[in-house]
Amino acid sequence: MASRGPAAEAARAEFRAIIEQKGHAVENARAAVARLERAFADGALHRTETLGRMLGDLMAALDREEGQRLGGKSAEAARFILRAMSRELENA
Repeated sequence: MASRGPAAEAARAEFRAIIEQKGHAVENARAAVARLERAFADGALHRTETLGRMLGDLMAALDREEGQRLGGKSAEAARFILRAMSRELENA
């Protein structure tokens, strides 16, 4: 069952605002994940199995070796996964 109430709606709206910001998709993705993790921690949203898998996929796309820059394919993967996560948030 999806979370309801002002805290849930605010978390969803903030997540969506972050992923729509101008800037580098990878940095926006990290900020969006941080916001989502706060929402899970404070109970505003609950982590669905699907969101858990999407987070895992996103973190794999964002994973890098020390000093390695991310861009191109990682940025595109992040954008794709974040859009799917935004849709799934209705179930969180």
